[in-house]
Amino acid sequence: MAAEHGRKWDRCLADTAVKTVTGLAVGVVFSVVLFKRRTWPVSLGSGLGLGMGYANCQHDFRSPYLVHGNMVKDQ
Repeated sequence: MAAEHGRKWDRCLADTAVKTVTGLAVGVVFSVVLFKRRTWPVSLGSGLGLGMGYANCQHDFRSPYLVHGNMVKDQ
């Protein structure tokens, strides 16, 4: 049980980090290319990434009985 909980935390932190950095990068690109180096696209992109990661983590922790395909063992 504790190992599965640890795996969920690892997955959540990695997913949130990837989505936040990707949103930040997209925000920087849009800021430089389209919006004359304004800061709001960077903030918006990183906030959207952080929110998506948070929502995914919330879903993972609220569905404790979901069995992932790579965890099933043959008997």
